[in-house]
Amino acid sequence: MPSDPAPGGVTLRELADRPVTDLKGVGDKRAAALAKVEVRTVFDLVSYYPRRYLDRTREATIEALGVGEEGMVLVRVTRVSERRTRNGRSLVEAWVTDGTGSLTLTFFNQPWRERQLTEGTEAVVFGTMDRYRDRLQMTNPIVDLVGDRTGRIVAVYPQSESAGLQSWDLDGLVGEALRRVMMKRGFDDPLPEGVRERFRLVDRSTAYGGIHRPESMQVVAEARRRLVFDELLRIQLELVRRKVHLERSARGITHVRTAGSDGVDLVGAFHDRLGFPLTAAQVRTIDEILADLARPSPMHRLLQGDVGSGKTVVAVSALLVAVQGGHQGALMVPTALLAEQHHLGIVDLLEDLVVADTGTLMGERPLRVELLTSRTTAAERRRIVEGLEEGGVDILIGTHALIQEGVGFRSLGVIVIDEQHRFGVEQRAALREQGDQGGQGDDADGGAIPDVLVMTATPIPRTAAMTVYGDLDVSVIDEMPPGRTPIRTDWIVEDDDRVWSIVRDEVASGHQAYVVCPLIEESEALEVRSAEETHGALTGGVLSDLRVGLLHGRVGPAEKEETMRLFRSGAFDVLVATTVIEVGVDVPNATVMVVLDAARFGIAQLHQLRGRVGRGAAESRCLLVGEAPTPDAGERLEALVRTTDGFELAEVDLDLRGEGTIMGERQKGRNDLRLASLRRDREWVEVARDVAIELVGDGDGLDDHPALADEVALLLGGDEVDYLLKS
Repeated sequence: MPSDPAPGGVTLRELADRPVTDLKGVGDKRAAALAKVEVRTVFDLVSYYPRRYLDRTREATIEALGVGEEGMVLVRVTRVSERRTRNGRSLVEAWVTDGTGSLTLTFFNQPWRERQLTEGTEAVVFGTMDRYRDRLQMTNPIVDLVGDRTGRIVAVYPQSESAGLQSWDLDGLVGEALRRVMMKRGFDDPLPEGVRERFRLVDRSTAYGGIHRPESMQVVAEARRRLVFDELLRIQLELVRRKVHLERSARGITHVRTAGSDGVDLVGAFHDRLGFPLTAAQVRTIDEILADLARPSPMHRLLQGDVGSGKTVVAVSALLVAVQGGHQGALMVPTALLAEQHHLGIVDLLEDLVVADTGTLMGERPLRVELLTSRTTAAERRRIVEGLEEGGVDILIGTHALIQEGVGFRSLGVIVIDEQHRFGVEQRAALREQGDQGGQGDDADGGAIPDVLVMTATPIPRTAAMTVYGDLDVSVIDEMPPGRTPIRTDWIVEDDDRVWSIVRDEVASGHQAYVVCPLIEESEALEVRSAEETHGALTGGVLSDLRVGLLHGRVGPAEKEETMRLFRSGAFDVLVATTVIEVGVDVPNATVMVVLDAARFGIAQLHQLRGRVGRGAAESRCLLVGEAPTPDAGERLEALVRTTDGFELAEVDLDLRGEGTIMGERQKGRNDLRLASLRRDREWVEVARDVAIELVGDGDGLDDHPALADEVALLLGGDEVDYLLKS
């Protein structure tokens, strides 16, 4: 139910309850056009922000804009024509002037431009000035039709050719909406006055007026700052409130930090037999996790660590705390290959450790670690499930098979989810609910909620982590173990003999190499063909005398494991593969990673692939092969050459790609960040987080701010909240 109108002004909920058809000039046809750009209510309309502004006090002119310079000019169309080129492509040319000079706008494969740019039309064009046959021209510039708007600052709105909406259409409708709001009561402002004063934020009426009808670019900046803060604060309020609520209401397990009931300190014993000292970062993150586990509320912590930083030791430490308290631990990973590697490594790490068991003659037994994937046989699965239910299995490692029907734990205490972004929300929630099945010390209302540790080797920029994972505490392993040799990375534009001579030299020295084939759009079949073709070309050419294996996503499980076994054992010198080797493959003898058509991959994926080498004592190399088709692609590859620091690369990635890819599925529907940018507004993310913590307090703080709470419910309600809760 909508809340009662605030006496101080018009609320966002009131605007969200008003269809755009309430505005003068919006009939069914115009409403249908607006719906195509997701504008259905008056709130949607006032939140449809300009994408740029034409500052007529600093307006560029055709005469002043030099060849090779990028700029925005206001022009009038004098003539337009459309024709076909010799290869059949559409070519539209528009001759324009601004009084200081004239130029030609050239558009390829955009025949509709002839209808858009009719004679006499005024438009803002944004592009790079060029010269062709002694005439100034812009090729495929951005065009915004602004009509006869006057004033010092002209707001330019995102247009839609398919919806038939031009900038001036939207400008007029927004103006009508603002006029109606200001005529009524102005905008309600739920932000406490003390917060506004502390951060010098304008009130909401000023902000909406300033973003749509600015008198100067300074007014735009002040309006944007306030509206960005509102967007970020709403997200942080919901995340902080949820986190506090979980801590207050959910019943967790109070784990014993140092020793179990039998006096045995499994974590200490594990660390003692590692054979190497923990890094200061590992010690710090383990202490943070152990402090969480000792509390009665469930842990929800994100563990970030670069490739090779030692996350596994930290995760195993958490699992052992559960085991020494008589509970069980689970490690869920995205692929069977990674599960098998984790199982082999963890069994080796925990060899000879024992746990108390009153059912045995000696009162103890070896700690039991099992593996459960889709490859597990039916008989083996029955044995493992029986052991889980009886408590004989201490740690279970596996894929989504862990959450299949029929798999039940006696007392699940700690869950570790590796590379969690590869799982669906429902899968993650299902594993967490495994703890709700009863168990040691459980009462009739169901079991205590297990503690959850989420791990990722894909570093996330701090501001993105605070927004995407704001309901989790964050630990960062920002230090590499001593003795690891840095990986040298080179970008080689041409796939020439130099690449393959490096591979041959390393093999001659007794080492091995990976060759990763390019991503070809989103087709696994095409990627397989690419891998098979590359394998055939290499075995029939420059690597014909070497032992070259092949691995891709269409290979069956048994064949895949056999190929990896042969590569690990040294039976293959080179492994040609798709990105199936991106995560979890650990072959210390591999010292060269060749990535073909490297520009097709993102920074995070290239960094993960590079992390497959440099895992032993020998110096390793990563060769990024191929041209960069765009400046951004070139910057990505240059960044990888420049640094092996995953966190620095994550910041570069955020700058290059924007936050859309990092926000991923978290941002759906109304709660999209419309103005806020995790790149440009880094400092405001942190400010919003601090203010949210202050306002929520011990969990009841928003009771004193009902209008603010109502906005959070409006813009982060329904399915979005359910999604966030599960993740």
